[in-house]
Amino acid sequence: MSDEVDPSSDRQPQMFAMDRLEDVFLEEKSTLPISIEELRAAALDELDDDAVAFVTGSAGAGRTMDHNRRGFERRRIVPRLVRNVDKRDHTTTLLGSELPAPLLLAPIGLQSLYHPDGELATARAGASQGVPTILSSTASHTMEEVAEATGDAPAWFQLYCSTDDEITRSFLQRAEKAGYDAVVVTVDAHLMGWREATINRKYLPFLDGDGIANYIEDPAFRDRLDVPPETDLENAIRQFLDIFGHSGLDWNQLEMISEMTDLPVLVKGILHPEDATEVIERGLDGIVVSNHGGRQVDNAIGAIEALPLVVDAVEGRVPVLFDSGIRRGADAFIALALGADAVLLGRPYLYGLTLGGEDGVREVLKNFLADLDMTLALSGYTSWSSVDETALHHLDELTER
Repeated sequence: MSDEVDPSSDRQPQMFAMDRLEDVFLEEKSTLPISIEELRAAALDELDDDAVAFVTGSAGAGRTMDHNRRGFERRRIVPRLVRNVDKRDHTTTLLGSELPAPLLLAPIGLQSLYHPDGELATARAGASQGVPTILSSTASHTMEEVAEATGDAPAWFQLYCSTDDEITRSFLQRAEKAGYDAVVVTVDAHLMGWREATINRKYLPFLDGDGIANYIEDPAFRDRLDVPPETDLENAIRQFLDIFGHSGLDWNQLEMISEMTDLPVLVKGILHPEDATEVIERGLDGIVVSNHGGRQVDNAIGAIEALPLVVDAVEGRVPVLFDSGIRRGADAFIALALGADAVLLGRPYLYGLTLGGEDGVREVLKNFLADLDMTLALSGYTSWSSVDETALHHLDELTER
């Protein structure tokens, strides 16, 4: 266990669990439900039916979303006991930056549907805990506004490739100028998934002008317009729908996009090991294993099932992050044990945003980090460098015995 934290080390232990429990039990600082199920129910009660359909909607029959959750259930943590876990270190180095934990906030667009402050609140809450926010292209606030709210804390920018290369180039230049630390190119949403909940309601928030702030403020996008969006928003929305999503995107174009920026470029949406190998061969800088939270393809492989296949193909050559289905500390433990370098938290922080704005996101983050810390310690480990597949049993292995 040479990778464990030395108990005699002078390094200050990270006590996420004890700090949070002290808040809850002694200072009564908990205002949101602790249970993720109760948190979700309370948040959905606050939203109108359109927003509920948008945040809960999945592709087709919702089987991919179910696979994401069941994939975690099929893997069980095997705690190791009688180990000194008094000093724990969650610090993680990712793309040359040191983070307090292997955790980032997943890119989620249109956050003003859930709270007026939207991505500004999320960015401020993440920055307060040292957790990077990955800002969506389809944000309710511009990347410049969110960068200002983030301050000096790390932040990444998520890019949807446009059919207009000049808009893509402009977005990348703006992200660099605003101070973002990396770009995450989402490649699994070049077309909208068949999301029955929103289709049934005939609800597409972009038609109301939601989620297009980055576009209507972009100089390359505005060059396409005959009149400014302030004069004719309806025309700007039509232009956005014309250029949003790029179903013709291929590996050559993705490589070209990476050459447009000096920032590290990660590819989000990878599930197949051959695609993971292609990412490396094309000189890109990282992978996010994700099925878009089950929102794109019905009955696709669960992201956690794909993770070890991708990790094996990558062989440590680039960072592998994990997205889709993370709800609790135990989920993150499993993903990290299967080889992820960090995990992305999505819907839970959105529920916190709905119920409490910046404070709500911060509280969800504190709860998640406390749960993660407690899971690490109670499983018998003091750092993530020593957690691997030997910390897990697969359900099939258990039933065979």
